[in-house]
Amino acid sequence: MKALVYHGPGRKAVEERPKPKVEAPTDAVIRITKTTICGTDLHILKGDVPSCVPGTVLGHEGVGVVEEVGAGVTLFKKGDPVLISCITSCGKCEYCRRGVYSHCVSGGWKLGHVIDGTQAEYVRILHADTSLHHIPPGSDEAALVMLSDILPTGMEIGVRNGKVAPGGSVAIVGAGPVGLACLLAARFYTPGQIIVVDLDDNRLEVARRFGATHVINSKTTNAVEAIMKITEGRGVDTAMEAVGIPATFGICESVVAVSGVLANVGVHGVKVDLHIERLWAQNISITTGLVDTVTTPMLLKTVTAGSLDPAGLITHRFKFGEMMEAYDTFARAAETGALKVLIEA
Repeated sequence: MKALVYHGPGRKAVEERPKPKVEAPTDAVIRITKTTICGTDLHILKGDVPSCVPGTVLGHEGVGVVEEVGAGVTLFKKGDPVLISCITSCGKCEYCRRGVYSHCVSGGWKLGHVIDGTQAEYVRILHADTSLHHIPPGSDEAALVMLSDILPTGMEIGVRNGKVAPGGSVAIVGAGPVGLACLLAARFYTPGQIIVVDLDDNRLEVARRFGATHVINSKTTNAVEAIMKITEGRGVDTAMEAVGIPATFGICESVVAVSGVLANVGVHGVKVDLHIERLWAQNISITTGLVDTVTTPMLLKTVTAGSLDPAGLITHRFKFGEMMEAYDTFARAAETGALKVLIEA
């Protein structure tokens, strides 16, 4: 099978790899029909995730068809169309019983990280009964790829952690795919203001289409001053960091209101400065997190019902043999206008 293989910082290749097999009774092998590239994959390629070792097939998002199941799999059978969760969960350990699937003792974020992932024609899924979701007939499978990771991440790590509430104010710093997913999820809670900050006018225009009340290009405008002006000097109830660099975290620190929440969504590869000397008396909360995907069933229902349409995040489509071109397009998003790139069989 064709697979995108990580070979250390800055190095990757499309290679022929053996088709995976069921290794445990709870495993399933899925024939991938659609997958995508995540910003986290770029972080891996930069060397920001040393726990991902060279030789790993990247990718943790996708939909496909069940090819084979282990003897212990009861909810899925050969031929079932399925959505793959980026988080593997056993459903039985202490963390899973608390709904913290991201820290499952035998699962968590494994795909494309510590085991071979979904940027391949086939993938082995651990704990299949609790790590896959049935796809309803007639669903837009391309849109459902967005439910593997970015939409649950936006909902759980951005919106729920950030305590977005009706009539509140939200600033999302970073209008990449995850930031835009935060925006889509935030609209469920009808905040009064959704301010989106980015360096790219194209992405800001998408944010406006998706429901942002204000957009700010931080390359040409002082974002902190602009947000404080919009909020009449108060700051925002929820500041979401959706990039993973010190500068964007700093903007969030500067605009979060008294008793507000700074919800860190981005993946950070270097340290940031926490200005506790200024923030200690503001009664703020700072949240972080790895997505648990507990909201995936709810999001799946909203997408299949037509209440939420994440297909607008997809800007480019490629075939499996074009994965290197897909990575190049995604990595040069400022030039190509890429948000999510879809890779199809």
